[in-house]
Amino acid sequence: MKLSAKITIATSGLVVAGLVALAVPAFASIGQAVRSAAQGAGGVAETLEPTAVPTPELAVTEPAAVVDADPCSERAWIHAGSMRASLSGDLVDMGARDLAAGTVGLDDEGRIKTYTVAPGDALYAIGDRFCIENPLAISGLNHTHMIAPGELLLLAPDSSIPWVDYYAPADAPGGFEQVPYQLALQAMSRAAHAGDVDAMRTIFADGLREMFPRQADADLIAQALDLGDLDVLRQMFA
Repeated sequence: MKLSAKITIATSGLVVAGLVALAVPAFASIGQAVRSAAQGAGGVAETLEPTAVPTPELAVTEPAAVVDADPCSERAWIHAGSMRASLSGDLVDMGARDLAAGTVGLDDEGRIKTYTVAPGDALYAIGDRFCIENPLAISGLNHTHMIAPGELLLLAPDSSIPWVDYYAPADAPGGFEQVPYQLALQAMSRAAHAGDVDAMRTIFADGLREMFPRQADADLIAQALDLGDLDVLRQMFA
């Protein structure tokens, strides 16, 4: 190898070595700076651990108590059928209201017995007023499909007094003609409330009697008509 080439290689090596030597103090200076910063903060450099974020606790809400919206502590039930009508439970007047603003009739012991319909009254509202569970039974009990202002409704029937079935007599055969039967009963009801026993006897004799399949039921009605007891007749054909 020529002397000039050897000098060039040696010079290059010195240059590289010098660059490395220059870089080491630089890296050393950066490390010293980091250590100095750590010492200024607390004297010792520590590894930072990630801070756990606490999970917020959800407030537990107790379920609201169920409030019974029915002001009636108990409700009465009207039973009607097989020539008898009765009431389970007691009637309580919760006060006049919209759709049930009529007047109350009491029996000799001060218990609710009847109700006089006011304009705009409805069966459901009447049932709510007197705590009746099955208010639609009021119309059937009183031998009518629709109530009318001024009509006197029986609410508490006497179970010891016979009551005539409105929709069909007991043991009615298939194909029984319900409309003529109900029209006759409605006429009997109007005559009973008017106190016209003679009119009731005429209606019964002119066709209603033959509509009863059971002779015993027809005889029971005939006996009440013969006695002319309006208290009994007004319940039988309320």
